[in-house]
Amino acid sequence: MAGSQSSLREANRARVVDAVKRHGGLTQVELTGATGLSPATVSTIVKELVAAELVEVRNTVRSGRRAQLVTLAHRVGLVAGVLVGTRQLTVAVADVSHEILAEQVLPLPAEHRADTSLDRAALLVVDLLERVGSELDEVLGIGLGLPAPVDASSGQVTVRGILRGWDGVPVAQVLSKRLARPVFVDNDANLGALAESTVGAARDVHDALYVRAGNGVGAGIVLAGRVHRGVAGTAGEIGHVQVDPAGNICSCGSRGCLDTVVGDRALLEPLRSSHGNLTLADVVRLANEDDPGCREIVADAGTVVGGVVAGLATSLNPELVVVGGALAATGEVFLGPLRETLRRRTLLQQVTPLEVVPAALGTRAELEGALALALQHTDLLEQPDEPRGSAVVTVGQVRTGKENP
Repeated sequence: MAGSQSSLREANRARVVDAVKRHGGLTQVELTGATGLSPATVSTIVKELVAAELVEVRNTVRSGRRAQLVTLAHRVGLVAGVLVGTRQLTVAVADVSHEILAEQVLPLPAEHRADTSLDRAALLVVDLLERVGSELDEVLGIGLGLPAPVDASSGQVTVRGILRGWDGVPVAQVLSKRLARPVFVDNDANLGALAESTVGAARDVHDALYVRAGNGVGAGIVLAGRVHRGVAGTAGEIGHVQVDPAGNICSCGSRGCLDTVVGDRALLEPLRSSHGNLTLADVVRLANEDDPGCREIVADAGTVVGGVVAGLATSLNPELVVVGGALAATGEVFLGPLRETLRRRTLLQQVTPLEVVPAALGTRAELEGALALALQHTDLLEQPDEPRGSAVVTVGQVRTGKENP
């Protein structure tokens, strides 16, 4: 009997810690709802965790009333997030309460290779740690996002050609060898979905879609509060749904994929004769300044993306569609046509009408998701000597760009 009570107590402690990890901070009333435990049990566990220096409690205000906010203790450790884009690398270091302590963005060349980009990422992680006065052994884990479908167990890109220079590379192992810390890899849209479902717009929703529209288009699927990745990590790869059978060849090898119609190159080309050489950031800025050509291009993209998302929404019946990425920064210029297309092409059920909202975390959702991914894989109650997780190697040091993975 004593053993079973002890196991139950430890299980309840783990539920409380996991809830705080997931959301970054909850009041004790919110913890009661998130864990299903009684208020008295939550109160007792929080006191035990405060005594063990695993959580901290501070005063806050919820709905006009004073409350106590429970967060993970800062002394527990740090996590790092690495977001690899097609032309940009973003690295951040955060504490376990999701607060970013240092961040840096580095441009990348076109079709950058895995070895040199991961070298840069490793060196940036070390540099950021030095800035905040910390060391590598304080890092509990590193989350890494890629703009391609990923196998979670190995960290490899699962579809050849989508991210050239990264095919066949065990990304988690390579970066883990450089930093001697556990590394966890996922698709960038999945990370956006993870962030928005934990601390963003879909925080209170069980089933949601996160749509990322920028240099390319992807979706993250949240079912029953968890990101659904599929057997090979290709769930939500709407950028590779065919929308034009006679269209251009896509990086995946198919013809007329959504990415070939609303990716950055496809958006910029029609504007070249009237606006000259623009970047996607230029188009977003000009659309927000009421430039008619740029607004037309962005609105057309919203309609096309909405048509593909409608098929996914009809199949999955989510409660919410959260839209992030660069194009979402134009607000209703992009969201309006997307929302209208969804309204016309999905079943108009009356129980819970489908809602479309901008990402609460904006263009930072994927980076926040990378940090959340690292935090999810930490076991704060046990702190094992050997890190656990996908494709983790814990030997080796930071290398220079002259060495091979």
